Amino acid sequence: MRNEADVTTALAPNTAALSAVDRCDRCGAQAYLRVELQSGGELLFCAHHAREHGDKLKEIAANVVDETHKLSATPTTPTD
Repeated sequence: MRNEADVTTALAPNTAALSAVDRCDRCGAQAYLRVELQSGGELLFCAHHAREHGDKLKEIAANVVDETHKLSATPTTPTD
């Protein structure tokens, strides 16, 4: 009789928000795009490299977290 549990290597999608400590795998700038690969693992990209490699990334992605909208947000400034 076998007394071991079956184990899977599947990972749950990482839906955590990207932060300033997440860096682009190509250039080291702040990452705004997380690509979880169909083959496992993930890649992080700045907005520039996300646009540059976007078509290819869509082909190999299992899940994408895109936070590039944060770049166009207008900060509020206090008024006197």
